[in-house]
Amino acid sequence: MPAAPRRRRPSGVLIALALSIVALLAGSLTGWLLSRSTGEPSDAKGPSAGVASRSPAPSPGGRSADAGAPSAPSSREARGSLAGKTVVIDPGHNPGNFRHPQEIGRLVDAGTHRKECDTTGTSTNNGYTEAEFTRDVSQRLRKLLERQGARVSFTHDGDRPFGPCVDERARRGNEAKADAVISVHADGSDRGNRGFHMILPGPVTTGSADTTGIIGPSRELGERIADGFARTTGSARSNYVGNGSGLHVRTDLGGLNLSTVPKVFIECGNMRDAQDAALLTSPRWRQLAARGIASGLQDFLEK
Repeated sequence: MPAAPRRRRPSGVLIALALSIVALLAGSLTGWLLSRSTGEPSDAKGPSAGVASRSPAPSPGGRSADAGAPSAPSSREARGSLAGKTVVIDPGHNPGNFRHPQEIGRLVDAGTHRKECDTTGTSTNNGYTEAEFTRDVSQRLRKLLERQGARVSFTHDGDRPFGPCVDERARRGNEAKADAVISVHADGSDRGNRGFHMILPGPVTTGSADTTGIIGPSRELGERIADGFARTTGSARSNYVGNGSGLHVRTDLGGLNLSTVPKVFIECGNMRDAQDAALLTSPRWRQLAARGIASGLQDFLEK
């Protein structure tokens, strides 16, 4: 009696093919069932497609609920560590200042004297302006602070042709009753002068200016930001201002003299030095700069 023929086992290729077909059918069936239950067309394209993505529900006006409209702060932002705090960001100078020399050249009250409304600021040797730099860093900083629940406003944000003047910059922080004001700048010193420094208000009690109540808290604000900036960016404190401390007291700046709330300036680096300019023109470094300033502000406001 001849031996019964041996049964051949399905090859591994056939098994894999069969499993793929089963998975494909299962994915398509799942998508079809979901489309039946949600009223949306199925977008399943195989086992990895899963469930079709949903578009935001349209608003009564026919537009997507989040299209073009500012989103409400998330619950995490609402209860962030800076909830209830107000920060005013003052981007140094204005990209349009150079088109309005007469307007920015008029004299305004600076507390100790009268000085020009504003200036054009400096630039790198390749033409990247301080005004462009300060606005970019300020916008990055705003996002970081708002994520922590802070209420943030700008003295200007490309919404005016020039200015504002130094006295108005101070007034904006005062009227907001800000818990802290940071004026963002970059320096225009000699080549070889490198690093960042903070400018702090000095004692002024002249005319409408009285910095008596803000000198102490402003110094603490400056120290916190300097620490956060150095830690986050890796930049050294100025080698030409502040005797290595990165802190410089001045009494000639109307933006500080006329402030009634804690306020400091930061000179993030020297735009006229090639090594500093390479940092200042880097988007990645500007994000680090914003993070460093935000870290210092958070340390100050959470105390």
